Amino acid sequence: MLYLDNAATGPIRPEVLEAMAPYLTRDYGNPASRHTVGERAAAAVEDARSRIAGVLGMRRGDVVFTSGGTEANNLAVKGVALAALAHRGARHIVTTAVEHESILESAAYLARFHGIEATVVGVDGDGAASADELAAAIRPDTSLVSMGLANNEVGTVQIVPDVAVPLHLDAVQAAGWLDLRSTGADALSLAGHKVGAPKGVGVLAIRGRIPLEPLVHGGGQQRGRRSGTESAALAVAMARALELAEDEREECVRRVAAIRDDFVARVLSLIPSARLTGHPARRLPGSASFTFAGTSGEAVLLELERRGVVSSSGSACAAGSDEPSHVLVAMGVPPEVAQTSVRFTLAHGHSRPLDDVADAVAAAVRAVA
Repeated sequence: MLYLDNAATGPIRPEVLEAMAPYLTRDYGNPASRHTVGERAAAAVEDARSRIAGVLGMRRGDVVFTSGGTEANNLAVKGVALAALAHRGARHIVTTAVEHESILESAAYLARFHGIEATVVGVDGDGAASADELAAAIRPDTSLVSMGLANNEVGTVQIVPDVAVPLHLDAVQAAGWLDLRSTGADALSLAGHKVGAPKGVGVLAIRGRIPLEPLVHGGGQQRGRRSGTESAALAVAMARALELAEDEREECVRRVAAIRDDFVARVLSLIPSARLTGHPARRLPGSASFTFAGTSGEAVLLELERRGVVSSSGSACAAGSDEPSHVLVAMGVPPEVAQTSVRFTLAHGHSRPLDDVADAVAAAVRAVA
């Protein structure tokens, strides 16, 4: 079985398991406890916070541990917007039409319950938003621009706009592939399970000067920005996974992008109905997504799995939905074609040529056409 759904989740790296193990078995104390066991756990959490900040080019106090990327996006969008509403009456945010559901649904919540308007900027046929249009959408009462650095479905990497309001980037898919230090963002969302850490840990790195209303209230942990007992094991895992991904990033990008490009070329040559979705060049190195007009995407997936290839039809966060991908529809893909989409996403450590996978894709498409 070849697993090509790494945008949904990936395995825990052995080095990460080794790093977190002592905090599951020996140094398991509550970091808020004022005794030796708790102090060891607290020291591990703060060390992990410092290491993550180093990878991101931010300060230790900017790093807020969350349960994953969805919570990090919710905290960024709701937390910044609600704080700005309370402090200066700001009632406007800007985002794009191809964002992860955690951003779009957070914007919808703010509109329903707090009267905060969202300007949703459209994209072109490659899934790219115009930096100029994003900047032009800003108003005097705008509190935030929130957008994905790289799209989770089609892999398009966005050009980051230069804006005079806080900028939040959903970097969940970009971690390990792109340089996160050079984005200039005020806030970055990350998810551990995309880079070799366990599910259940994420990060919102947000500069301390930006007011943030917490979503989780309680004992005031993490400088009051996210209450709840911190997990030393998960914090250490997140730090180790990010460090490994960053150390290996440049070599990984070269290797995986070359394999991906060969795979894309072969699929397009073998299958007349295949269309690559997303930007042809400005895309994540491990991402290849297609539509196969005249087929059923779900049927292609089943045929591929029968042939030993695991892939997906789009975002795992929209699993179970019969609706066509909102990302593809925003790109101008007809809904009936959008429902034929299949996404292949390679792991950071992938090294195997995919010629046989391209053959399996062609066979699967022919079988269900």
